[in-house]
Parts: sequence; C-alpha cells; structure tokens
Amino acid sequence: MSRSRTAMLAALTLVAGGTGLALTAVPAGASAAAAPCTVDYQVQNQWNTGFTAAVTVTNHGAAKSAWTLKWSYAGDQKVTSGWNARITQSGTAVTAANESYNGTLATGAGATFGFQSTYSGTNAVPAAFTLDGAACDIAGGGTTDPGGGTTDPGGGTTDPGGGTDPSGRVANPYEGAKVYVNPEWSAKAAAEPGGSRVAGQPTAVWLDRIAAIGGVDGGMGLRDHLDEALKQKGSGELVVQLVVYDLPGRDCAALASNGELGPADLGRYETEYIDPIAAILADPEYAGLRIATVIEPDSLPNLVTNAGGTDTTTDACVTMKANGNYEKGVGYALSRLGAVPNVYNYIDAAHHGWLGWDSNLGPSVQEFRAAATSNGASVGDVAGFIVNTANYSPTTEPYLKITDSVNGQTVRQSKWVDWNQYVDEQSYAQALRSQLVAAGFDSGIGMLIDTSRNGWGGSARPAGAGPLTSVDAYVDGGRVDRRVHAGNWCNQSGAGLGERPVAAPAAGIDAYVWVKPPGESDGSSSAVSNDEGKGFDRMCDPTYGGNARNGNNPSGALADAPVAGHWFSAQFRQLMQNAYPPLP
Repeated sequence: MSRSRTAMLAALTLVAGGTGLALTAVPAGASAAAAPCTVDYQVQNQWNTGFTAAVTVTNHGAAKSAWTLKWSYAGDQKVTSGWNARITQSGTAVTAANESYNGTLATGAGATFGFQSTYSGTNAVPAAFTLDGAACDIAGGGTTDPGGGTTDPGGGTTDPGGGTDPSGRVANPYEGAKVYVNPEWSAKAAAEPGGSRVAGQPTAVWLDRIAAIGGVDGGMGLRDHLDEALKQKGSGELVVQLVVYDLPGRDCAALASNGELGPADLGRYETEYIDPIAAILADPEYAGLRIATVIEPDSLPNLVTNAGGTDTTTDACVTMKANGNYEKGVGYALSRLGAVPNVYNYIDAAHHGWLGWDSNLGPSVQEFRAAATSNGASVGDVAGFIVNTANYSPTTEPYLKITDSVNGQTVRQSKWVDWNQYVDEQSYAQALRSQLVAAGFDSGIGMLIDTSRNGWGGSARPAGAGPLTSVDAYVDGGRVDRRVHAGNWCNQSGAGLGERPVAAPAAGIDAYVWVKPPGESDGSSSAVSNDEGKGFDRMCDPTYGGNARNGNNPSGALADAPVAGHWFSAQFRQLMQNAYPPLP
C-alpha cells in the first residue's frame, strides 16, 4: 500500500466484530443469565510489539448513569491511548470509566470503547472483568491466530512483522468503489424538471449542527445515512462522504454560514458534536464502509487571510486566531475521527482564488500542519485535502495557462488573475499537494476537487482563447469562469454543474466529488430569521457592490435565495442548464 500510516498506529480506533482476533472465554461455572454484565473483548490488530482492542460491555442489571469497568493483565501489556472511555492503568490493573457522553447504560444496553497497548511475549485475554465491582461474563466467539496476526474487518490484513498497514486503509478510498447517493438530495433533484438526469449522482451529507447528527425535522440522521449506505453498498466497496462543519465561531468571514457554537465553545464542539459522530462511525456495523470526511470548510484558510494585518481582516477571525479554537477543533476532529480505521480525513484547503498567491499558500501549509499536529492529532490522521468546497472555480481553464503572455505581459498581470500563481483548481491542488508533502505530510496524501458547481457551460462559455489585443482581453475572452470576480462565492449567476464524480482523474487527485449538493443555497439574498445560527451576508445580495475580499466588485449572486443549505430551485435549474460537460 502506497500511503504510509505509521503515525496512525498511535491513534487507531477499534471496531468490534467482523473477523478480528477475538479472545473470549466463559469462566468455569459462570452463568450468562446470572451475571449482571457481559464483556466482549476483541483484539482487532496485533503486531510484534503492540495491539489495538475493542471492548463492549453490556449491562444486564439495573440502569446506570455512570459505569467503571476493571480488569487485570497476566503479562506486561501497557495501555498507551484510548477512546470512548477514560482509561488508566496501575501495574497490571486497568480501569475504564465512561466519558460524559456515554455514561448512561439502560438494562440490556452496551457501550463500546477502544485502546492501544504495548506488549511483549504473549498477549493473553484478561481472565476476569468487573462492572462497578460486579463480576461479568466474557462473551464473544472469535479465535486467536496462533501466528500472531489478525484479519482486519475492513478487508486488509495485518502482518505482525509490520509489513502491512494495520488500519486496513487503501491508498485512494474512491478507487474501485461506488459513492453514496443521499436519498434526501436525490428526491429533491428528481422533483425538478429534468432533475432525473443527475438525481443518481453521489453528494456529501453535511453535518452542520449538533442536531443534524440525529436528524432535523424528521429528516435522516447520521445513522440513517450509514444504514442506507449499507443497503447501497451491496457486495462491493462504497464511500460515504460527510462534511464535518460546526466549529466554534464557524466561518468567521462569512455571515451566511455562521454556526450555532460561540467562539469559546470548544468543549461543546468536542463532547456534543465530534465525540457522538466518532462513536457512531466506530460502530462495528459500519466497519465495511469507507467514510470520507471533509473537515471544517473555510476555517483554517480564514486564519491565514482574514485574521490580521490586511484589509480583509474581521474581528471574528482575529478572535478565533487568538483563542486557537479553530486549530484545536480541527486537531480534535482529526484525532477522534482518524482513530476509526475506515475513516479518511480530508482537510479543507479553500481554492486557488483564495490561497493561490505565494504569500498565502506558504502560510496556509504551515497552518494546516499546525492544526494537524494539535490537540492529539498527527499528520497520519490526514488522508488528504479538498479544494473548491462549495465554490465555483473551474477544475481546469482549457484556453488559459499561467505561463501565457500577451504583448510581453504575463497573464498574471491581468486584472482577473491579479498576480495569482494559478488559474484553476487542478493545477492549484497538485502544487499544494507537493508543498504539503514537503512540509511533512504523508507522501501518499490525495486531493479532492469539488466539481459540483464549477462547470460554467451554456451559451456564455468561450469556444477558444481570447483576442491578443491586450492581456486583459486575452484572459477575459478565454476564461470559462464567468464570475465578476474570483472572490465571489454566493449563489453565482451563470454557474453550471461541473465534472461528474469520478475516481483518480489526474495525478495526485483522489477524485472529483460533489461535496456541495447542487441546489442547496450558499446563503439568503436578504435577512431571514432562522434557528440555525446563519446570518445574512451582503455577498449573497445581488444588489451589493462588494468589499475588499472581492475587489469591491458586484456580488454576482442570484436573487431570491433562501438560507444556506436550504433548497434553491432556481439555482438548481440554472446549474443543469449551464452544466459542462452538458447533460444529455
């Protein structure tokens, strides 16, 4: 496997079940019916110096509001990290206590947690467990591999000598896999005239508030989507795309996508948002899915460009840079979600029209690394990066290259390019990837490009290069991006559906994806009262004359748009009309 995951070992989570190494036994004379609890202790991955394990404790007695599970090792096992429980060890004795979010254990209910441990010699199953002082039965049914290796429930194998990645991850999760079609988005698309042509395309599920985890207004929650994904999976592989998007003080430079959590609400973000998501993703039932997470769009780029020293600075971004909660939140998300073996984390890296200048790109790479090594995370928790999330920048500019010049002037001198180093997303993504690897990220990281709304087809699409009368005429006449300014981001007039989702379309690119579901608004055209924490941003107002971030140009936004994330029929119909490649 080309993508090294050595750093992942320190954070690897466990999923119980599957065909993992299960060390189980029922003590002589014990009765499952009589015991107040049952413990299923499974070693999922084992190598010559360590292992990871999942433990599920089931309560058969009275309901509990808190619990503590204890056991002792016969050997020299030492727990080094854990998740979904607070684990301590004294000598050979281990204690696992509930976290704040999983303390309730109803009669018949269970809780699952995991840990990583070192060992030498043999790795025997603990002989006894107690739940709050009461002896438990040990249940399961797996077998020990006498060779010391295990079978990974994700489909890979672990060589105890270290020859294969214990996580079972593949180099590119999209290769050889279908991608989940969100039935809620699909139904809305199919209800539009001509929408059946794209209703079968895969789009991401946005978890943009705590309530979205369980489902909002009778809609599907995270478990509902994962259950549906299992049905769509069949006997092959399937990728589920989730957008993790609820940081404290979210999107400090765009009011339309502000969130529910205040700037100081890091604790709530961790315990009420990330921890429940991680617990669901770690459910053994979903171990066969490949889960691609898009981590917090726009957050880290805002710290680079809008948090001080420029005319685009906002007070909100200054606050988030000062308190560190963007970095800490992203680090926590990477660590907790990256600990689930079938999760692939992709950090949002904005787009070329935001970070494409050297003065922005270098600091951004350093910012990404700082976040990826904070709050328990490591670069091994990062599968890759995504560009153009919910944006409109073209994947490629077919009639325009950054190396072109007209009458002795480089296209970088044009008003449109404005000294940027890139003119499209693919060249930006590939160059960014090289810089990320040079900065210490894994050499196997892959890039995603959101192509959901960057097609720019229709009658306004150029058929060839622009005239050579001036550098501006050349650029403006040949660019397929028809926006007024590359900084315009809200419900853009003239946009179209882009390349359909596909795996491995170019070197270093894991996939073209539709992360922003076409037809979902970027923000309301005027102030709309809502309970989602989303404000009104003038960049979504078609009458707005602009600000420093878009060169004081008109917003280019469509009229009559609803609140961000809500269905915008007129936009969806425009996207189909201007799709490129065109729809059949």
